[in-house]
Formats: sequence, structure tokens, C-alpha cells
Amino acid sequence: MGSTPQGIALTPSATRAYVANRGSNTVSVIDTATNTVTATIPTGNGPTFVAASPDGSRAYVTINVDGLVSVIDTATNTILTEIAVAGASVVALTPDGTRAYVSGQTTNTVSVIDTATNTVTTTVPVEDGPIGLAITPDGTRAYVACIAANTVDVINTATNTVTASVPVGITPILLSAAPNGGHVYVTNVGNSTVSVIDTATNAVTATIGVSAQPRFTVVSPNGIHAYVANAEPDTVSVIDTATNAVVENIDFGAGPTGIAFTPDGTHAYVTNTDAGTVGVLATTVIPDQGSMAGGTTVTLTGHNLANATAVNFGTARGVITANTATSLTATSPAGSGAVPVTVTTAGGTGTLGQFYYRPGPVLTGISPAAGPVAGSDDEIVITGRNLAGALNVYFGTTRAVIQAVTDTQITVRAAAAPAPGPGTVTVTTPGGTTQGLSYTYLDPPAVTAITPSAGPTHGGTEVTISGTGLAAAEQVTFNGTPVSFTVVSDTTLNAATPPSGAEGPVNVTVTSPVGTATGSFTYLTQPEV
Repeated sequence: MGSTPQGIALTPSATRAYVANRGSNTVSVIDTATNTVTATIPTGNGPTFVAASPDGSRAYVTINVDGLVSVIDTATNTILTEIAVAGASVVALTPDGTRAYVSGQTTNTVSVIDTATNTVTTTVPVEDGPIGLAITPDGTRAYVACIAANTVDVINTATNTVTASVPVGITPILLSAAPNGGHVYVTNVGNSTVSVIDTATNAVTATIGVSAQPRFTVVSPNGIHAYVANAEPDTVSVIDTATNAVVENIDFGAGPTGIAFTPDGTHAYVTNTDAGTVGVLATTVIPDQGSMAGGTTVTLTGHNLANATAVNFGTARGVITANTATSLTATSPAGSGAVPVTVTTAGGTGTLGQFYYRPGPVLTGISPAAGPVAGSDDEIVITGRNLAGALNVYFGTTRAVIQAVTDTQITVRAAAAPAPGPGTVTVTTPGGTTQGLSYTYLDPPAVTAITPSAGPTHGGTEVTISGTGLAAAEQVTFNGTPVSFTVVSDTTLNAATPPSGAEGPVNVTVTSPVGTATGSFTYLTQPEV
């Protein structure tokens, strides 16, 4: 693969994948039968995202830095023409292939290209910073993520006018429409969430917490799961679209960004931007891990599954709850270790994949155990056992953002809490949910008064420091000299002044885990006879 692969698109037949390599100014062509690169196409500066035409004859690539859309003939893997679109970010085609919509991040517009003439026929003004763009399966609307406005604009493709602006999360970046057109899923980088927009009402009906730095999201062809590439912890989150809950975090390559599904839903291709690779994700058993006690709802995707008579997890029988020719839902039985998942129909028995039974998580420590009520980007490390695949971490009722996970450690970032105070640390993994630690949200300290405000240079003056957020004070200093102190309440500290070598005002600084606050005390020289 080239350097910094980002966007990826499969041809409708899924025989080839086209990958935009932003760092090397190329497009790689992957033969999906052999999973090898069969062609490398030089492009302009900054190829970013790709879309394939419905008939598979063309691939459209946004060349972000040069402000172009390159049109590739997939029969010859050569560039047929280049269309000027300033700030070209994401391209999407209408279902009939007659038009391509391109977001222009630097121009706050969406350009509409006539694919017969390869010319821009309309430019639609949208809100600030359009990047992500998706067209509904019926072709009637285009949804545009406006990163600077924290909104998604809705374009009526019949009139090419904006008909709605939907407030979403912080810094929305990319989005996709469900196969049935009922919902649009939007990744919000600023607060590591996915907003779910109901396309009938153009209102957000759910906000789902995912891991750090979410990028592309795509819904599986059967509509059962939405997949989110999380660039920072190197995972792919899997969301159950019925419950809007994350059911699995799959460890993947470095910096996963773009995702494209095969039409049968059994595999997804994921660009690993930091690694310069494309990974192939098997999606035949989702989730592929769960509790040793059983009870995990598992979706199996494949072929010839109709009228299944049995689903086995190893030698234990699961309970079938839904069944079609291409999809089967079952509840896992109790078990342990890694076991094959098999499906039995009148036509025989086939293995669809593996299922991993996970023991319940155990927590042993957290550091630091306190932070600002406004949240922080500082890393918080939770230690324990059986933490691999962690789905969620909560401090009280506030979801923490997962940054990295191993079997013995979870690194998170604390989001803002509604109020200061302690909260129970709750960790959910495929093996279960556990608690037992505490994290305290703190207000930053503030000093409003020091009484008395003056005293002799030889020290020893008993003072009362008044303010807020003082209960968590770790240090009190007078002109940089630490002193002993007593916490009376969150609004009061008692301390004694140290000696000073000179008269005059000095800073009195109170330090807590979430900041410092400063007041003033004046040293006076004793009168002499």
C-alpha cells in the first residue's frame, strides 16, 4: 500500500478495492480475490477519499490539496479527467450514478458534478467546514457533516438546496446512511461519540459513546450493525443498531480510518492510516466474544443459512432467535476458551468463525484518582485483569473516553461531569461488568480571602484561607515556601505563616490535583523602641 491510506471503496462486484494514499499521492488497486495490490495509479497532491460508480466503471477520488476530483477508468486504471473542486474532501454518487456530490471544506460548499460531462453544474452553500458526505439510498437527500458548525446539513437533491440543519456532537467529521435509509450515523471527533439521525424527522435520536478519534462509520449491508474506525486506540467499534449500544471493540491495525463492506456483509476492508496497510475484517460472527456465563446476542452472517436447525458454540448449543438465508441471530451458551461457531441446516453443517469466551474483568487501581469537573485530556490509567476488549468505562454517570486497552490496563480521558464529587468506576468488557474503584471530580481551587491579611516577618501568624474547591488541597505555600495546613471544609483552610526575610506582600498559593489558586499576605516589620 502507499503512504497514509485513508479512503477506500469497493466496486459493486467487490472484485476490487480502490484506496486513496494521501501521503504518497497514489491510488492503490486491490484484487479482493487474492488481497494483493495489482495497480498503483499516480494522482495529484493529497488523494483522500474514493467512491465507485454504481456500474463499477469509474472511481472518483478527491485530491484535497490540489482541489480536484480525479475520475479513474477502472478498466484501464488510468485517470480519464480531473474536475476542479476547491477543498475537495469527500465524494458520493447518487444511486443512478448520474451525479457526484463533493464537499468543499475550504469553500463551505458542496459541488454537484454531472458524471456524463464531468463538469460542475451546481454549487450548494452549506455551513462551515463541510467534510463528510453521504447520499441516502433513494438518492433524494445528501447529508453533509460541517465540522466547524457542529451540524449536519441536509440537501434536497431535486432542488440542490439545504432543507435542514441538524445539531449533532462536537466536531462532526464523517457519516454514512443505513442501507434502508432510515438513519444516518455521524462520528463526532470532539467528544468521541456517534450521533444517530432519524432521516424521517432529521433529529438526533441517540448519541453513542465510542473510543477516541472516531473516523469513518459504515452500516453493514444487513443493517444490523454500524462499524466505527477509532484511529487512536486502533480499534473498530461495533454498534448494535437496534439498541444503539457498542457490542464489541475489535483490535485492529494502526490508525484505522476508512471502512468498506463487501455486498454480502461477510468482510470489511479497513485502511490503517498510520501503518500504511489495509486490513480485512471478517464479520461473520459479531460479536465474536462474550461472557463465560453465556447470554451474548451474536449475529452470524453468511450464505444458505435459512431454516437453520442448530447453532453450536463448540459442543454447546446456542438458542436461535432470528433466521434468514444470509443472517442468523443466536444467544451464546455458557462456555470457556476459543470455540468454533457452526450452523446446521438441511444442507449440512458449516463453520462461520470463532467465538472467544472472556472471564470477567477485575480492577486493582486507578491513577490519578481525581481530576477537574470540566474534564481533561490528561491520561488516566486503570489497572486490573481481563480488561481486553473493554467496551465502556464510566466515572459515576459520566462516560470516560477509551484511549488504549490491554488485558491489564485501560487508558482513558475524563469527560466533563455535571457536578463535582466522587463517582464509582464501572468497566464493561465482553466478559462482564465490574466496579470497586472511585474517581473524584473536583472544582479548581479559588482563594477569595486570607484573614488576617498581614503579620510579622518572623512568622507564626495563624491565618484562615477562604475560597472554594479547597478540600482537595495538596500544598499551601507562602512566597514559594510550603507550610503545614488543615482542611476545615471545601471553603476553608487553616495555616501558620512561615518567617520571611523581607517585608511586603507575597503570594499565597493553594495547589490541588486540578489547579492552583493565589491570594496575598503582607509581611510587616515589627516596630522597634
